[in-house]
Amino acid sequence: MKEPLKLGVPKGSLQDATIRLFDRAGWKINVNGRSYFPEINDEEIDCSICRAQEMSRYVESGTLDAGITGRDWILENQSDVQFVDELIYSKVSSRPARWVLAVAKDSGVEKPEDLQGKRVATEMVNFTKNYFAERGIEVEVHFSWGATEAKVVNGLADAIVEVTETGSTIRAHGLRIIKELMTSTTQLIANKQAWQDDDKRRKIEQVAMLLKAALVAQKLVAIKMNVPKLKLTDVVEALPSLTAPTVAGLYGSDWFSVETVIEESQVRDLIPELMRRGAEGIIEYSLNKVI
Repeated sequence: MKEPLKLGVPKGSLQDATIRLFDRAGWKINVNGRSYFPEINDEEIDCSICRAQEMSRYVESGTLDAGITGRDWILENQSDVQFVDELIYSKVSSRPARWVLAVAKDSGVEKPEDLQGKRVATEMVNFTKNYFAERGIEVEVHFSWGATEAKVVNGLADAIVEVTETGSTIRAHGLRIIKELMTSTTQLIANKQAWQDDDKRRKIEQVAMLLKAALVAQKLVAIKMNVPKLKLTDVVEALPSLTAPTVAGLYGSDWFSVETVIEESQVRDLIPELMRRGAEGIIEYSLNKVI
């Protein structure tokens, strides 16, 4: 490449999860103290750390060639960027984040229309204004710097628009969700001019492919076992797999080595069943990438 790809890594809640994902994909990102320019073991990439809320602005302007941020902040900033790939992961789970409209548990508000003339606090000001305007509902939208759930409790707002995965934090603050407004997933985005550069596009596509492969692998494991010839059909019939299991004869015997990839959630019930059908020496191991 003529010059390194300028890649943005999200600061804050997604930072650690993103660095772990890159590690599984083959890139070691080393964040030194408070430096905003971490080291990475790839001379074709220069890393920068910035807030997810600002990432799409920097990518759109060309300050960064590519970056990882939420679909929500791209919409909030109304950024004109190239969507490269969806990467469903978060700091907590593989569930996408949800932006929801919530009110006090004992509030009489049941639907967005009931908030006519009321105050709504949120970090997503533009998105929230557009949501209510499109439905002809007049509300006062106030920017919240944080602790948004407390705004209703303290009487500073009648409702909030806040992000959640499970809803537990919102419920813990004595609020209830009356409407889900948007589902947001993590996105790899690119500057449109960088996307037209063959070298940079190749690098961005490489990053996208391997990050996706690492995400797929997180839910899967490989299992390997030895099976006598007389039990082979029985064991293979019990095996779920991506395509078909690999079966190879063991040297100088009537035993076979059987290997397959399955969802990790299936292992707990599958291994006892495989042993019952005659499998021995069962090994389970994790995967870094599945392409």
